[in-house]
Amino acid sequence: MVISLSLIFIFMKVKLKNKENYFSEVELSTIEKFIKYLQKEVPLVKGVHITFDKQRNEHMTTGVRLPKHNIHVLAKDRLLIDVLRTLSHEWVHEYQHQKMGVKDTDKIQPIGGPEENMANVLSGIFIKKFLKNFPEHKKVVFGK
Repeated sequence: MVISLSLIFIFMKVKLKNKENYFSEVELSTIEKFIKYLQKEVPLVKGVHITFDKQRNEHMTTGVRLPKHNIHVLAKDRLLIDVLRTLSHEWVHEYQHQKMGVKDTDKIQPIGGPEENMANVLSGIFIKKFLKNFPEHKKVVFGK
């Protein structure tokens, strides 16, 4: 069963696919809240499609931002906090494309480059700030 959740923000739509039902309704609610938080912190204008996958593809370790505003996040056998961190990391990459002029054809340094470092730093900050601002989600984010 595929659960598809569409979140509509001002000027922007998020399509979320929970293909393999990795997440409970409570976890999906936390993911939705986190996406709204990301949109407030680093707003995207163009819609984005987020897919939770059960296995890596050749382009990713735990997540990847692909052309045409697609984000894929490895979800199988991972804590929600790890999934959210990967989601925020790839969200920052999408922001870099939408707002900072990074193009799909640009050669990006995968380790230690400015785009990757920015995504690493901000994704950690966003997780901490989200949990500080919404402590009611801590138990869900950290698991049992």
